[in-house]
Amino acid sequence: MRFGIRTIDEFDVNDKTVLCRIDINQPVDREKGTLKSTARIQACVPTLKELSDKGAKLVLMAHQGSDIEYKNFYTTEPHSKALSELLGREVQFIPDVCGPAAIEKIKSLRAGEILLLDNVRFMSEEQTLFELKLCLTHEQQAETLLVRKLAPLADLYVCDAFAASHRDQPSLCGFEQVLPSAMGRLFEKEYCVLSELMDAPERPCTFVLGGAKIADAFLMMETVLRAGVADHILPGGLVANILLAAKGEDIGQGSIDFIMKSNYGEYIEKAKGLYEQYKKYIVLPTDLAYTVNGVRKEAKLGEIPESAGITDIGAETSAVYQEYIRTSKTVFVNGPMGIFEEEPTEYGTKAVWEALGDTDAYTVIGGGDSITATTKYGKTDAISYICTGGGALIRFLTGEELPVVKALRHGATVK
Repeated sequence: MRFGIRTIDEFDVNDKTVLCRIDINQPVDREKGTLKSTARIQACVPTLKELSDKGAKLVLMAHQGSDIEYKNFYTTEPHSKALSELLGREVQFIPDVCGPAAIEKIKSLRAGEILLLDNVRFMSEEQTLFELKLCLTHEQQAETLLVRKLAPLADLYVCDAFAASHRDQPSLCGFEQVLPSAMGRLFEKEYCVLSELMDAPERPCTFVLGGAKIADAFLMMETVLRAGVADHILPGGLVANILLAAKGEDIGQGSIDFIMKSNYGEYIEKAKGLYEQYKKYIVLPTDLAYTVNGVRKEAKLGEIPESAGITDIGAETSAVYQEYIRTSKTVFVNGPMGIFEEEPTEYGTKAVWEALGDTDAYTVIGGGDSITATTKYGKTDAISYICTGGGALIRFLTGEELPVVKALRHGATVK
């Protein structure tokens, strides 16, 4: 047992049915029906291989796609194919989550066999709106359809989805109320590494915060600044645009319109107080990039065309950020500097990742886009630690007990 949570070392899983929640959410090429990355899938392979090798009848639960928009949902069938290749054994798939077909398939599993259920977010109780509006306790989550249908079929619940451990949903927190539970090897590794690291990071400690998940970025920024953990904050993406707008810098009406249209206007007000209190730690961009007919353009603050939409930090800012990263002792990165998937707007992200590859600092990457950028720029081997979770990493750094950690601690008491 570690941190009050059982590990899989404590259970004999031979010929036992094990429900295992994993996080294999990956970018999907919908036209080809394939995955654009397998980074998160590779990360959970050791746990699945160990359980299968020990004779478990292994049933996998996972989600695919952010539920901010329903069109993001997608089947997990491509993931079963990727898992089969990585494990070197068949991972069966069924287009069902907890209906009669899934139940019968689970009952027919033999020792060592692996079955991946379809996207759990096809269940309404697994969606963010359900989570935020109903606010079910963990005991109430145990009464949801998913848990009521699947828990009676299982002997053990294993959670290896550290990347989703900040979510409070039945597949993550409900099974621990009724089944003996343990964390998988990936969960164990991530929780232990981050716990040790955050106890005493080497200074200077720099946080690079970008991307489009504004709520997470501002939560992390406020927390690490208030706790005195961060020596430097290097913002990019919408995070930088909101901070610049809060300071009163002219970033073009097009960018302001986008912020307001995306319902992030409240963060401009929030950022004003944050910047005023901690401005000596926050390094703002001095130039920004936008595109005109697919061609990259850069401009200093105050010289950006009104109609322009900011898509990246500029070359001057990129160079400054590189210097901060190279002279730091610890660097956390969550989110890209711009739209790095496209060549005209990848300059800032590419520059940051080049510095991450050069620095002697202990570097920690978190979040799906950050992992994708690490792979794209060939820096996987250069990063000290790649955390599969973005939101989970952020919530962990706040010192708040993660919902799944709380549930797993309860699961350690279930016989």
